[in-house]
Amino acid sequence: MYRFLRDLDRRWIFLLMLLAVAVPILLQSRFPETPSALSRAVFDQIERLQPGDRVLLAFDFDPASAGELGPMATSFTYHCAKKGLRLYFVALWPVGSQMIERTIQDVILQDFPELAYGQDYVNLGYKSGGEGVIKVILTDIRQLFTTDAQGTPVDQIPMLQDLATIRQMDLIVSISAGTPGTKEWVQYAVTPYPEDLRIVAGCTGVQAPLMYPYIPDQLPGLLGAIKGAAEYEELVTRAYGRGAVPGTYSEARRRMGPQLVAHVLMILLIVGGNAIYFAERRQGAR
Repeated sequence: MYRFLRDLDRRWIFLLMLLAVAVPILLQSRFPETPSALSRAVFDQIERLQPGDRVLLAFDFDPASAGELGPMATSFTYHCAKKGLRLYFVALWPVGSQMIERTIQDVILQDFPELAYGQDYVNLGYKSGGEGVIKVILTDIRQLFTTDAQGTPVDQIPMLQDLATIRQMDLIVSISAGTPGTKEWVQYAVTPYPEDLRIVAGCTGVQAPLMYPYIPDQLPGLLGAIKGAAEYEELVTRAYGRGAVPGTYSEARRRMGPQLVAHVLMILLIVGGNAIYFAERRQGAR
């Protein structure tokens, strides 16, 4: 067995990795998720809101990071719509507006056709300026957002008529792939006005460690990469019934299947490689 493993052609390892990824994808494998404290905190912050409360959803990502953040965006939108919250979509990334449109099509128009645009949800679209946008809309949202993404004047949109600043929001949900993103929303919105604003976020895996210094004071909850999205999906599904939540909101859990199997295979290969190394050292010493 030792000689077999030592002399194993590396192409067999490549084949094993291919099967570890391909088989769970083909079988649509889903494994149980145990939500972390940070995922539960995100879920609880939304659950505590009452129907009619305002939620600002900042879609600060693009298609390159949609693999990690797309499932978060759909789950956030579903959860908020299910709670009867009023949704205000904005983007600090140019392509973020397209991500908003896709989510509205896939979630609100598909599963909540009873919601009325302008009364229950609105897409304010993209504004350039990064953290400068945040600083302005903290005092006067109409100074920058004079129309929605379709060009309708804000004074003609019912849910915007009594909105002066984002300090009137009951929660900010930031979905972020970089800068500007969650860090800027925390630093320039929540930190100066901790008595007015609360925020939860979902971000890419490489960005998550940069958010840890803000937990739990400025940032009580955080979803990190596809793992965090899968945990959040599990919490939403448990709360609203596995039969009641459409299967489209299990995408993150589906993507975790091949990742889990591939990681297990990598661990086994590392353990096996080290075993061969120490066996060879022992034989050399003899």
